[in-house]
Amino acid sequence: MGSRVRNPNHPLVLLSLLLLPFPSCAISAKLAQPARILLLGDSISIGYLKGVREILGEEAVIVRPYILETGKNENCEGTTKGVKAVNRWLNLDGGNWDVIHFNFGLHDIKRVHPKTRKDSNNSNHPQQAPLKLYITQLREITESLKITGANLVFATTTPVPAGKVQPHRDPVDVIRYNLAAKQVMAELQIPVNDLHAFVLPKLMEIQIPKNVHFTKEGSQILAGQVCRSIRHNTSALN
Repeated sequence: MGSRVRNPNHPLVLLSLLLLPFPSCAISAKLAQPARILLLGDSISIGYLKGVREILGEEAVIVRPYILETGKNENCEGTTKGVKAVNRWLNLDGGNWDVIHFNFGLHDIKRVHPKTRKDSNNSNHPQQAPLKLYITQLREITESLKITGANLVFATTTPVPAGKVQPHRDPVDVIRYNLAAKQVMAELQIPVNDLHAFVLPKLMEIQIPKNVHFTKEGSQILAGQVCRSIRHNTSALN
């Protein structure tokens, strides 16, 4: 007769409720999307990039700056380059990052000719970014990263081996700059992935002699630590 079923417990009402779209399905589908992770850093991070991608697999899309013309990985170098390029990096592949894991320091401490600004092996020449400038530029970069709303993780600079490395880097500078970076991150409430402390006990086994870079196995070990730190310090993969 055209009357409506008003009883909420009527079988037809219950059936219609079951057929309605369930909101949590949309939420679950959204959460199932791979996390978008931006990896910023020098050649050390280029070394562990492949390992990070292998370990996280389909859980994440890992992007790092690359040279458009060649498709090769771009070295983010030091904070002097970082303050100029950070906005370009943030807009890579549409941006919208869940996590940004970043590092600056190894290029900042290298010595450069005071006039030409080219790499120098002279220990009396200045750092590319003297400590005070490093702190200022690192803070500026980090504040730009924070604006995105992404989960941030800062990685400390890995050790410089004793002996001659080119261009000249002083192992003591690594300690000084890492300490300053940790203070900046504490002020800005950014978690730190202390790669320096992590690799120090095993440095002789995984770092290339008289070189700031790591062996293939060493880079894979670093990749594991990067992934653990991202998992520990963010909710993007949980």
